[in-house]
Amino acid sequence: MDLEALIMLALAFPAGVVILFIWVAVLARRTRALEREVAALRMAAVRPEMPVLPGASVESAVPAAAVPPRSDMPVADAPLADAPLADATGPLAAVAGEDAAAPRLFDPWAPKGAALVGPEATLSPPGPPPLPVPTGPSGFERFGAWLRENWVYAISGVSLALAGVFFVQYGIERGLLPPVMRVLMGIGFGLALVGTGEYVRRRFGDRLVDSTAYLPSVFSGAGVVSVFAAVVAARQMYGLIGPEAGFAALVLTAAGAVVLGWFNGPFMVALGLAGAATAPFVVGGSAEAVDWLYAYFALVAAVGLMVDTVRRWAWVSVLALGLGFVAGLLLRQGGGGADGWMLLCFALVPLAVGLPALRLMPDHAGPTMLAAVLQPKGDAPIFPVKLAAGAVAASTLLLTVETGGMLPFALLAALALVLALWSEEAPGLQDMALLPAAGFLLRLGSEGLFGGALSAGFLQGLYREPETAAPMTVTWLVLMAAAMSGALAWRSLRGPLHPLVLSGAAALAAPVAVLVIELLWSASLVMGSYPWALHVVALAAMMTALALAFARLGDLRRAAHFTLSALSLIALAMFLTLTAAALTVALAVLVVVAAGLDQRFRLPEMGWFLQAAVMVIGWRVTVDPGIVGSIDASWGAMVLGHVAPLAAFATAIWLLRGLPRDVARAFLESGFAGTAAVFADVVIFRVMDSYSQTLPFDTHWGMALLAYPWLVLTLVQLYRAALGGWLRWLRYAIAAVAGVAFTAMTLIVLVADSPLTAGERVIGPLLLDSMLLAYVLPGVTLIFGQRFLGHLPRGLRRAMLGGGVALCALYAALEIRRFWRGDDLSVAGTTQPELYSYTVALLVLGAVLLWQAIAKASPLLRRMAMGVIAVTVAKVFLVDASGLSGLIRVFSFLALGLALAGLAWLNRWAAGRMAGADQAGTGAP
Repeated sequence: MDLEALIMLALAFPAGVVILFIWVAVLARRTRALEREVAALRMAAVRPEMPVLPGASVESAVPAAAVPPRSDMPVADAPLADAPLADATGPLAAVAGEDAAAPRLFDPWAPKGAALVGPEATLSPPGPPPLPVPTGPSGFERFGAWLRENWVYAISGVSLALAGVFFVQYGIERGLLPPVMRVLMGIGFGLALVGTGEYVRRRFGDRLVDSTAYLPSVFSGAGVVSVFAAVVAARQMYGLIGPEAGFAALVLTAAGAVVLGWFNGPFMVALGLAGAATAPFVVGGSAEAVDWLYAYFALVAAVGLMVDTVRRWAWVSVLALGLGFVAGLLLRQGGGGADGWMLLCFALVPLAVGLPALRLMPDHAGPTMLAAVLQPKGDAPIFPVKLAAGAVAASTLLLTVETGGMLPFALLAALALVLALWSEEAPGLQDMALLPAAGFLLRLGSEGLFGGALSAGFLQGLYREPETAAPMTVTWLVLMAAAMSGALAWRSLRGPLHPLVLSGAAALAAPVAVLVIELLWSASLVMGSYPWALHVVALAAMMTALALAFARLGDLRRAAHFTLSALSLIALAMFLTLTAAALTVALAVLVVVAAGLDQRFRLPEMGWFLQAAVMVIGWRVTVDPGIVGSIDASWGAMVLGHVAPLAAFATAIWLLRGLPRDVARAFLESGFAGTAAVFADVVIFRVMDSYSQTLPFDTHWGMALLAYPWLVLTLVQLYRAALGGWLRWLRYAIAAVAGVAFTAMTLIVLVADSPLTAGERVIGPLLLDSMLLAYVLPGVTLIFGQRFLGHLPRGLRRAMLGGGVALCALYAALEIRRFWRGDDLSVAGTTQPELYSYTVALLVLGAVLLWQAIAKASPLLRRMAMGVIAVTVAKVFLVDASGLSGLIRVFSFLALGLALAGLAWLNRWAAGRMAGADQAGTGAP
């Protein structure tokens, strides 16, 4: 088959389609004229002041915008032809071509309450108020409805576009034409389709009322795709033109698509955009460098946004941005460079923000996306705000997860700065800078946590040559974080929306960044503590300046945010440079300062700092350096590290008197109690250590004192859980972990390190000895601590009470054994006096419990007393009967009988009194 025959066959299909559509259009013209006349007669019965939508029935009593058009109904002719044909949010007007001169009733760009635009607002004479317009279907529903009615046009457009692409590709496969001719014929084919579309539009029309509606869009869109494909092939496959000429040709094609889109409607624009985005992938080929295609995809997105800026179809803008992101991502996955991909993600944001506004400074009206989240029942943001939010969210996410060096951090920080400074005249965009700022911090954490390339390169500074400066990586990151904080603070200062949220974000951005760098990047190890602390102090000075700026304006709430930030940064700097005791003292001073600021200026935000400071000091007292560090430190440093927080907590509680700061006060009170308990624990440990002959941690009292701070931490967290809020679950979790640690260490005290089994001698005088520390101290703490935890389940509180009583009972039993056997309780056997002493102790305990039951009228204590007596009886008959002999056994049973008789009478008398009291309380005779 020769070349001419191949060309004729390639052109036969699209030419036949063109002829077929035109022939059908001409035949249908007369039928349409008759349908218009019938529709005009029907519409005459409708109120003349109400806009009538094509396809609306006479019986319809709702506005035309509420009635979706139907393809099976005739279209009205004049005089209704000048009326608005469709609501801008309707299915046809949103997805299909419409007359460029047709007026529009609703504008997706306009805020709520400003939907009526154009001359149609004055169509109706004064009369009854207009009926409410119901909410229309979603964009996907409108598109689906249109596609069901007009799927033939979509398939036709795709077929014509592929015909142009495959026409060029056919010449490649067969090698029939030189590359120049292949490209020129592809361009010629595309221009022919565009010309056909323009001819049909001018000759037969492209309005919804015309029989040839959508045909110009089909032909012109397919033609634009063919031209795009030819230009891409000339640059990417054959190298016929350089990057400058290729880019200029694409710009020219895009400009032509803009002009055609203005005339032919969104169907043509959508077809052209989709074809332009997919052309590089359909054409294929190979090239040494493809990163220039990122700029090409940005151009495709800009084309769609520019067309939609004028025509305002809304969904075209979404399609344009979506194609830009998806095409760029596919190119990145196919071997495109990371830098070009990240620059594309960055560039799409200003395109999405600036082009819809068509102003140097965007003017998007409110509300913001944050306001919509905080107030779901309020007004929804306008479409340009949603479009910008989607672009910002997508770019932030993609830049956060993309691998790279410093570039993603720089681009995220630049996005935050641009959005904060650029939204001066756009109330709807004044929260957008929060997303890239959050992405910056998230990427900073993931980079250090998972060992990214940037953090790994920074850690290599540990092995640098002596007298060599540390890498500047962290310095640049801190500068970016400071710039973001400054931009957010400026936005909070200048913008009327979300001032507290923005100032809080500004106060958090830089401190969180340096904290993440310290914890996950090991900045102090690489740079040295003092140089790194200078970075932190510089940020603290910046936050202080911002606090003063807001204080001069009289806005103490926002000034408090930056004051808290400065205090936190100062505390971090002290962490890096001071010794353990000096750091604790400095934190205590900050507690007093925060309480003083709250008392002077009534700043509730200071309560947040007090809570955080109490938790940090509690961590230092109990864990790091904790009890072990306090034992190894000097007496002066140890006392100062505990007395300073105690004095600070007490002072802060005094300063907050009269203020509604219940949560902060509860933290301070629990912190004071916990610090005091740990301080006493450390002092006792050090004193006991001076008398011990073995390692303290291998003794029953040493292990018990190590376990005691975990018990204090458990009780403190359970006490704070009564404050409620979502943090209560975190406090319960901390209490559970600390409780498990205390229980495990207590089991070691009871089993492995017990004086009964370990062969360890008890230290100290009788009763006031080491077993008092090991058993009575935690036991009494459990007994009295559970009394302040009324919010806990009763079963848990009773378990704590039972555990405390059991520890105290064990102490009593061990003290009896020590009285009879000496300091070494591990000796074998039990003497008869010792065995009898346990019986006497149980009888005394039962009598005391019964006495308390009578005094407090407590049935529970009475039952506990009788239980102890039952245990005593069992011991006498089962143990003493065989273990005792002689007069001791006689006296044992004699004392038991007399005691039981007396206690039985006492129990009966107590039960009678309780029953009488109950009858008197209920009024029974």
